[in-house]
Amino acid sequence: ASAQATSAVFTAELPRILERPPPPSLLQPAEEALVLPRPAWFRRLWKRLDLIFLLTVALPTAAAAVYYGLIASDQYISESQFVVRNPQRPVPSGLGALLQGTVLSRSQDDTYSVHGFIRSRDALRELDRKLNFRQAYSRDGIDAFNRFPSLDFDGSFEALHRYYQNHVGIDYDSVSSITILRVSAFTARDARDINDLLLQMGERLVNNLNTRSREDLIEVAQQEVQQSQRQVAAAAAALSSFRTRRGVLDPDKQGAMQLQGVDKLREELVRAQTQLEQLRRLSPDNPQIPSLTDRVRILQDFLGGERAKVFGHDASLSAQLPEYDRLALEKTFADRQLATALAALESARNEAHRKQLYLERLVQPNLPDVAVEPRRIRGVLTVLAFGVVLWGVVSMVLAGIREHGD
Repeated sequence: ASAQATSAVFTAELPRILERPPPPSLLQPAEEALVLPRPAWFRRLWKRLDLIFLLTVALPTAAAAVYYGLIASDQYISESQFVVRNPQRPVPSGLGALLQGTVLSRSQDDTYSVHGFIRSRDALRELDRKLNFRQAYSRDGIDAFNRFPSLDFDGSFEALHRYYQNHVGIDYDSVSSITILRVSAFTARDARDINDLLLQMGERLVNNLNTRSREDLIEVAQQEVQQSQRQVAAAAAALSSFRTRRGVLDPDKQGAMQLQGVDKLREELVRAQTQLEQLRRLSPDNPQIPSLTDRVRILQDFLGGERAKVFGHDASLSAQLPEYDRLALEKTFADRQLATALAALESARNEAHRKQLYLERLVQPNLPDVAVEPRRIRGVLTVLAFGVVLWGVVSMVLAGIREHGD
């Protein structure tokens, strides 16, 4: 009975229920009905990311645009090209040609010497003395970031040298051996003048290296000649002393002459003895026998004396001959060494004049008519790109931290 009563009431009220408008929530699309309200942590994270974007991207890019657009000073770049060459460089062959890429020639070594001098403190001192380098880069019209001294207010010479190295660049092509020298300054004339003076100093350095090499080569050869001359003089003095002390000019020649005299005496003695023997046999009472006997005795005594001069005692020519030969040999060697040293000196002089290095200017320092630095648009875009990358990295890190915390 109760069920029937309930069914009768629902049937009577159904038309009235269908006539009522549906609630607003049922009229919304399914997508909007599924959207949930954002939690508080998400809203905080979004605000934090907006702050990070402002700090890493917007503000640095705006600062870069202001600096490059309104503050940064124009810089002019003067460029020149030169090569240090040796006109007498030998052409490599065989193994030398294979190792040509790894073995430095003398001209390449001197090229690096020129590079080192251009970037040295000595070159900076000369530039400051002749062109007033410090004042050229300290003018009031230069912005504070590029002016010397910069924001650190360090006006020492070491700071100036570091500043100088940042404005003088050297590029070297090892294949063509060409050096490109770039000088940046805040006026076109300063850039051109500094570049030209650096080239002049490089040429002077190469000339000094040539002069020093030539002088060293000739000096060594002259020292050899002087030493050989002293040896020749010492050998000649020793030989002259021997001749004065011994009373002979040439024991060998004098011995030969005395031996010829001994031979003649021997022949005369033989004739006298033969004549004496014939008289004694044929005419024992011949009155010439005593005189011939005396002649034979005198010849024998004289022959013995002449032999003694050549042989037999310390004062003889044969005893003096070894010492004389030694002194004469030393004199001959000294003369030959002197002749060799003189030839080497002449060859060194010819070599010094023949083998020289040259700093050849391929491109003269130009006078720029427009400032190429700083590259303003590229600088702003670089700051923007770096800021975007930094913002992305920081955002990912913060999101990871938040997700890990949840």
